[in-house]
Amino acid sequence: MSFFSKVFGGKKEPTAPSTAEAIQKLRETEEMLMKKQDFLEKKIDIEKQTARKNGTANKRAAIQALKRKKRYEKQLLQIDGTLSTIEMQREALEGANTNTAVLTTMNSAAAALKAAHQHMDVDQVHDMMDDIAEQQDVAREISDAISNPVAFGQDVDEDELAKELEELEQEELDKELLGVGGIGTPTELPAVPATSVPAAPAKARSKAKAEEVDDDLKELEAWAS
Repeated sequence: MSFFSKVFGGKKEPTAPSTAEAIQKLRETEEMLMKKQDFLEKKIDIEKQTARKNGTANKRAAIQALKRKKRYEKQLLQIDGTLSTIEMQREALEGANTNTAVLTTMNSAAAALKAAHQHMDVDQVHDMMDDIAEQQDVAREISDAISNPVAFGQDVDEDELAKELEELEQEELDKELLGVGGIGTPTELPAVPATSVPAAPAKARSKAKAEEVDDDLKELEAWAS
């Protein structure tokens, strides 16, 4: 734009349409060209029929019909090329539109993440995690102290208890063997009755002594024979 155009005001450049507007315009153009394709294909069929009909009767009319058919076919090829170009341009715009939407979303997400971390400090987070770990250790030590019977004076020696149990079992075994109430206690005999044994009758004593003499005589005879 020249200096005078800037000073006195020149023609303003038209603003570029948005991506969505450009895509919509390309789609409308595609629809229009496809309708024209259908029209040309119908015209080509008509000219073919005219050429067949006038092939022998009116050769000139048949040739003119074929010429028109060629023009229509050429236009049809041009439209095919234009449609291919428009389709590629539309796809490129759709891809750009998708990329723009993705980038906009990612930019918004990055801004939100930055805002979320605005009041956070990495060192503070590490300090907080250290405090949490320390408090967990304290809580674990408190739980161990509460559940430990040592805190109530109930600490005992397992080996000492096992030894005492072994002594008790040995004591019970000794009792069973001796049949008395304690270890090393001598066997007590029944008490001798205080009353004296009554003497045997005189006849009974004489008879017993006679039997004893007879036994001695029998033994002496047996030795002498």
